[in-house]
Amino acid sequence: MNMIKFINLIIGGAAGTIARYILAGAVYRFAGTGFPYGTLIVNISGCFILGILVALTDKKFILGPDARILLMVGFCGAFTTFSTLIFESDSLLRNGQVLRAFTNIFASVILGFILFRIGSLIGEMI
Repeated sequence: MNMIKFINLIIGGAAGTIARYILAGAVYRFAGTGFPYGTLIVNISGCFILGILVALTDKKFILGPDARILLMVGFCGAFTTFSTLIFESDSLLRNGQVLRAFTNIFASVILGFILFRIGSLIGEMI
């Protein structure tokens, strides 16, 4: 892999990590920590962003390979937190909150998919 790709990954990854930290923190300050709302919002908004980017790269050909690495792999890869989703759901399950655990998993997957499709459709209209 060439140096430009590494730089794009580093920049995108750093930006995605910072954006995840800021957004999740803001959501937790607003909604509290009784349910992993921060991770849910990060994951579904990441799916929405990724849907737009996929449409802009694969259907509209607006974004080239460097932008794809920067935004899709770097930013979205660091921004979304699927592993945290699983960890927090498992914590809910271990604490006897079965309904909350499965609500978190299903809401993340279903809403994430729906917002991915909406983002993709919006991206096609750009």
